[in-house]
Amino acid sequence: MRHVEESMTFRYTATFVAFLRGINVGGHKPIKMEDLRKAFETMGFQNVRTLLASGNVVFDAHGADAGALVERIKDELVRIFGHAIGVIVRTREEIRDLVDSDPFEGVVVTPSTRLYVTFLSEEPEGSSKAPYESPAGGFKIVRISAGEVCSVLTLSPGRGTTELMRVLEKEFGSKVTTRNWNTVTRILKC
Repeated sequence: MRHVEESMTFRYTATFVAFLRGINVGGHKPIKMEDLRKAFETMGFQNVRTLLASGNVVFDAHGADAGALVERIKDELVRIFGHAIGVIVRTREEIRDLVDSDPFEGVVVTPSTRLYVTFLSEEPEGSSKAPYESPAGGFKIVRISAGEVCSVLTLSPGRGTTELMRVLEKEFGSKVTTRNWNTVTRILKC
């Protein structure tokens, strides 16, 4: 029996979330979610689910790490869809830890308030500090970590989501992707 136990290879399955950057935004890089789901299945992933049309894919993989998955997924998406697509991968546990940490605790939410998480592909090198509030008000960074930036936007005439994305990309680079907090919390239900 000991010989059999020693020769067995144990493989674990983990659940991951892939956040794709820049698909289905303003008619650019249109990809149907059904096609995206099938693409992930052809890559050998199991239990593949998509959430919304913004490129959120939840899937199971055997014995993989997020870094290796990013390169594999990026390469396959270029092959399947014909153009480069930015990919950031997190484990479901990392998403759960983020949600459980309640980064927006104490933020008063009104109908014009938007809560965002910007996922970073690499640890930030800038001098950004949190909390930060824009001089004109209406935009706050409430937390910066090695993997995410949590921000709050209050919509007003002349200031919306597009302006926030420009600020975040200027500060943290273009290899980021942003999701609404509601989307992030919904991922845990997939």
